Amino acid sequence: MPQISIKGRQMPDSPIRKLAPFANAAKSRGIEVIHLNIGQPDIETPAVAMEAVKNTDRRVLEYSPSEGFPGYRQGLASYYQGVGASVTAEEIMVTTGGSEALVFAFMACLNPGDEVIIPEPFYANYNGFAELAGIKIVPVTAQIADGFALPPMADFEAALSANTKGILICNPGNPTGTKYSDDSLQALANLVKAHDLFLFSDEVYREFTYDGTMARSVLSLDDMQNHAIVVDSVSKRYSMCGARIGALVTQNAEVRQAAMKFAMARLSPPTLAQIAAEAALKTPPTYFEEVRKEYRERRDALVEGLNRIPGVSCPLPGGAFYAVAQFPIDDADRFCQWMLESFEHQGATVMMAPNTGFYATPGLGKHEVRMAYVLDVQQIKKAVDCISAALEKYPNRTSGSL
Repeated sequence: MPQISIKGRQMPDSPIRKLAPFANAAKSRGIEVIHLNIGQPDIETPAVAMEAVKNTDRRVLEYSPSEGFPGYRQGLASYYQGVGASVTAEEIMVTTGGSEALVFAFMACLNPGDEVIIPEPFYANYNGFAELAGIKIVPVTAQIADGFALPPMADFEAALSANTKGILICNPGNPTGTKYSDDSLQALANLVKAHDLFLFSDEVYREFTYDGTMARSVLSLDDMQNHAIVVDSVSKRYSMCGARIGALVTQNAEVRQAAMKFAMARLSPPTLAQIAAEAALKTPPTYFEEVRKEYRERRDALVEGLNRIPGVSCPLPGGAFYAVAQFPIDDADRFCQWMLESFEHQGATVMMAPNTGFYATPGLGKHEVRMAYVLDVQQIKKAVDCISAALEKYPNRTSGSL
């Protein structure tokens, strides 16, 4: 029998989706599954985007240019200028989701065997993208006790090697919801310039911050033209996860030229989705004000509720719509599966993502879970009650917080 490839065997499972069969089995038994496992917002997509697709007069869904439609890229340039990044349409490439943008960035900038430093815990799919590109992730560990703040620069320095070619951050972060301070970003930029590295920045949650200030883009930092590469997406910003439209943004001409070769090889990003994404740029500011207010209420209901449970610790996230909590349990993977297989409270259970899959360092995250607060407040409160009851009954509960 023919054997699959090494790469096929080494591609990691998704910690976000791997428990889906157990959730489906629970539903088949008549149990309500409250989904806190995946960042699929229930917020409505802006009407202006939906109307643009409904009202298109195109008779042919033709290819777009490989770099995306000019009008959309010009609109994106205006958007970025509005958040402090002085980029032009020529410095923006439209991609099939933020995932493709990061894969293109890795492939354009890095050789097989090169190393990228990433603060952990990090978005689990970075592992898959690194495997596709043949590169190695080197983690530096953020601490839950510090609210998962950016690790000290000394930790990044210690992780450097002759093979280090870049650093990747997500700001605000998935899975932690952490918003990095401007001082931390500047320190990171100084380190990147001192060692002549690339700084890849995943900024898809830029609008979702809760202290009154937007997360700063690395494109707005001084003298980063040759170093900064931003990955962006409409998925979370406009609740358009199914559109699969992202962007790779950089002022480094060589990176753009290399990425363009990959873009041409895949032909073009989807036409209808670009129409929707371009229209979404006209979304009124009140949309984001209302969404931030809703997410803040959900965040507070989740975090305050969890922190009232004995033995549970959950830092208050500053952005995105995720929270990581530490539970008094032996093993997060075992606990999350047990919740779906063997537990229900008043006819319901909760699906969460074990945080082990968001670490590169073996053994970390065993007592942590990630939750996405993408449901209404009443459902979140119901989930918290369910988790509290589950921790009382879980057979492998540990004594207190860890």
